[in-house]
Amino acid sequence: MNIFIGIMIPFIGTTAGAACVYFLRQGMRQVVQKGLLGFASGVMIAASVWSLLIPAMDMSEGMGKLAFIPAAVGFCLGIGFLLALDRLIPHLHLDAEEPEGPSGNWKKSTMLVLAVTLHNIPEGMAVGVAFAGLLADNGTITMAGALALAIGIAIQNFPEGAIISLPLKEAAGRNKAFVYGMLSGIVEPIGAGIMLALSDFLGPALPYMLSFAAGAMVYVVVEELIPESAEGEHSNIGTIGFAAGFVVMMILDVALG
Repeated sequence: MNIFIGIMIPFIGTTAGAACVYFLRQGMRQVVQKGLLGFASGVMIAASVWSLLIPAMDMSEGMGKLAFIPAAVGFCLGIGFLLALDRLIPHLHLDAEEPEGPSGNWKKSTMLVLAVTLHNIPEGMAVGVAFAGLLADNGTITMAGALALAIGIAIQNFPEGAIISLPLKEAAGRNKAFVYGMLSGIVEPIGAGIMLALSDFLGPALPYMLSFAAGAMVYVVVEELIPESAEGEHSNIGTIGFAAGFVVMMILDVALG
């Protein structure tokens, strides 16, 4: 039961953020949006280091000085995986005029949701792999540590849910905008569930999967979130947000882990 709640926590964060369409009359101010994007970036980078890469290397300590290999290989594979999705799935980023990926007759609202959905895939995998590591009972990952990762991702999902839903409010209406924002996060519990279903078969591959999720999350941060937070005026707000998010996630992981 605790694990089910744990994998649902990030989705709840996205849903709560999407619900902002019912409470905010106007769109989010640019300075606030930049700060929240920076905050989300800081959370994801800290989670990638403390909750994923370091445990991956700790699990591989039997390899001695080569303990970095599973972390390095998995990290590169995660980067490659998101790069492939970026190329194969049409999507549109916030404030962008031209979509990325293959051309098609997709609606703007659909491509906006797909962009955020791409961000959420590695987050769901990260939570699922963390709980799979807990089930493996190797002592490297604790329930508190896995929950800290889930809570950290939920915190950064709140602004993401709001950022995707609010621009759609005028075009699609509040109810549809809320549903679109909520559905952008549904891949998280699905991805986490798949990782948990495979937990019995991961075994020695667990360090690779942890670092794979880290690589995928870092790709999202470097490719999308940081550029969006640094664009135009008030770029320093994104930097401050990044620092705040990094510190919050670091505290969560160390204090609860």
